Amino acid sequence: MKSTVISGAGLGFRRELIPELKAGVPGFVSFFELAPENWADMGGSSAKDLRAFTERYPFVCHGLSLDLGGPSPLDESLLHRTRSFMQQQGITLYTEHLSWCADDGHLYDLLPIPLTEEAVHWVAGRIRHAQDILGMRIGVENASTYLIPPGAEMTELEFIRAVVTEADCLLHLDINNIVVNSLNHGFNAGEFLRALPLERICYMHVAGHHVESDGLVIDTHGADVIDPVWQLLAEAYALCGAVPTCLERDFNFPELGVLGREVEHIATLQAQHEMHKNKIQRAVA
Repeated sequence: MKSTVISGAGLGFRRELIPELKAGVPGFVSFFELAPENWADMGGSSAKDLRAFTERYPFVCHGLSLDLGGPSPLDESLLHRTRSFMQQQGITLYTEHLSWCADDGHLYDLLPIPLTEEAVHWVAGRIRHAQDILGMRIGVENASTYLIPPGAEMTELEFIRAVVTEADCLLHLDINNIVVNSLNHGFNAGEFLRALPLERICYMHVAGHHVESDGLVIDTHGADVIDPVWQLLAEAYALCGAVPTCLERDFNFPELGVLGREVEHIATLQAQHEMHKNKIQRAVA
């Protein structure tokens, strides 16, 4: 029987990777992540492929279209389908983006939420509603942004803290998004990390990004993870422990062995943290 506990280093479950994964999962992959919108109610060979992996590995559901910050009514049908899907597949963790992505139809982008008190109450209420339907606390992910919406009454950091406190939800920490936003908006990534509600972090992401010719940094999930992201991940482990961490890669897929080495690097950083923690504990014992 597989464990449903999420730990260690994980990899995004993408259809493009399934043929290679069938031939052999890299040894350091402890779990997989998927978008429930892309798999719920799926039949045929795709459903069989998924089941072959969910029977052997823990999975995380990371939503793409719940639209937590949007103006339209929350998609309760999607939430009920997601709850049923998670129960069927034995999945115990759901996370979503702290952004909005719909306005009379899906916009296929993750857009920044106005940084206002009104938005805090609006989003927190929607998160609580989602948690009630799913029957669990969910993790909300700090989003990458390329502009600050006009009329801001607080910083991104203050907004995140206020939302997770009022919603009483968990925090899904995307390390790459902190680095991207720090470069685009000119703040210190380490200071931002240290000021987050670290006790609420349940899950982490790392990914690659792209830098435009004008210096704008785009969160693409289509490139290798760079050193500043790895360094910030190591700092995050030092602050809040070796939280389960997933490598995101959505296109420009290298061979699975290359992705496996990045997952291995996550696992190595986690092991280094545990070794350091154990040394400290022995020293003070």
